[in-house]
Amino acid sequence: MVFTVTLNPAIDCKMTVGKFKAGETNRASREILSAGGKGINVSKVLGELGVENTALFFAAGATGDMLIEAVKENGINCDFIRLDNGMTRINVKIASEDGETEINGSGPEITMDDVNSLKNRLEAMNDGDTLVLAGSVPKSLGDGVYADILEGLKDKKINTVVDAEGELLTKTLAYHPFLIKPNINELSAIFNKKPATVDEIQDMAAELSGRGARNVLVSMGKDGAVLVNKNIRLYREAPAGKPVSTTGSGDSMVAGFIAGFGDKGHVEDAFKMGLAAGSASAFCEGLAEYGDIRDVFGRLD
Repeated sequence: MVFTVTLNPAIDCKMTVGKFKAGETNRASREILSAGGKGINVSKVLGELGVENTALFFAAGATGDMLIEAVKENGINCDFIRLDNGMTRINVKIASEDGETEINGSGPEITMDDVNSLKNRLEAMNDGDTLVLAGSVPKSLGDGVYADILEGLKDKKINTVVDAEGELLTKTLAYHPFLIKPNINELSAIFNKKPATVDEIQDMAAELSGRGARNVLVSMGKDGAVLVNKNIRLYREAPAGKPVSTTGSGDSMVAGFIAGFGDKGHVEDAFKMGLAAGSASAFCEGLAEYGDIRDVFGRLD
């Protein structure tokens, strides 16, 4: 069983306009409301790939009710924790001919008592399960919360996946996560240096592997992806296709990797499926469905 955790989920409101004009009234030609948050996105794509999973998240206020219903409508098994105060955030995404603009809400305050409620639910995990910790966290929790969650699970034989930025990610390395997935910008921020070549990206990933990560998957957008562990260094180019939206492509890559690893446990297969899922979502309006992913997978050598 795979469990995804989203500490700061959202209702995503995506609007499409022609040319976005700052400081003026813009009329949307299309609006889409959906459940958002990196862990929830991972759960959606895992479901498309036939991987049983449960999405755990916090929900607050009327927008929290909307989030719960939206997750259920996607056919995702969910286990949510109600917060007494605040409201689940709303993220506004504006797609225009000039590109994508995002305005992300801050979300409700989450206390350590709330986190402890989450930890209690994670105690039900069994050996062999996979835990995905993905996305940003409210300021009230700080950048050590993912490491704190893993500290409480250190005696369980589970695979952990972390997709986060900065110290929120690096503080988990001491717990030897099965997979971490920084994108190229997040990798550059960790090392305070922008790599110029694939070799430099692999060197940085190898350092994170040496610090504890069992597999390091670096998403590079149109330039493909890199996978590094103590035994291998792999690079794959991105498949050909017309990008429509990058939102959720990194989350799809994580889901694809987990699904591709599956029962056989081959990281090469996982890497290929991860790139296929991530690319398929980039070529779609929204997250890729099963057929989209299989089509891209079939085009990878």
